[in-house]
Amino acid sequence: MFQESRPTAQIASELRVSPKSVREWRRRWIAGGTRALASAGPGGADCKLGVDQQQRLAGMLDTGPVGHGWDDARWTLARVAELIERWFEVCYTLRGVSYLLHRMGYSLQVPARRAVERDEQAIQTWHHQRWPAVKG
Repeated sequence: MFQESRPTAQIASELRVSPKSVREWRRRWIAGGTRALASAGPGGADCKLGVDQQQRLAGMLDTGPVGHGWDDARWTLARVAELIERWFEVCYTLRGVSYLLHRMGYSLQVPARRAVERDEQAIQTWHHQRWPAVKG
């Protein structure tokens, strides 16, 4: 596209990137050719925990929060950050914990706020028998 002298706006539109990115790429291409456009690899900082530490953390997470002193069974980013700091003496921001967990294969799960005593059969019976009369 640069060899064809295409306008920056056209390249940005076709590649769905900002014109600023295209201008930066063009500057690199002019200075160093196609090689200068090669990827430098993934960005961001290296992980603060090694592979063995991540495996140990996964085992701790599988144990559950109750096993580590919390009174309910919900892992939060703050709790995971505290666990990492306590066991590995490494500080993570909440965003960093989120990235780490995602990298480790964990995903966000929001608990369904339902009572433990919930009786699905009683709810179904009510919907089929009582609800039509209430609805009118």
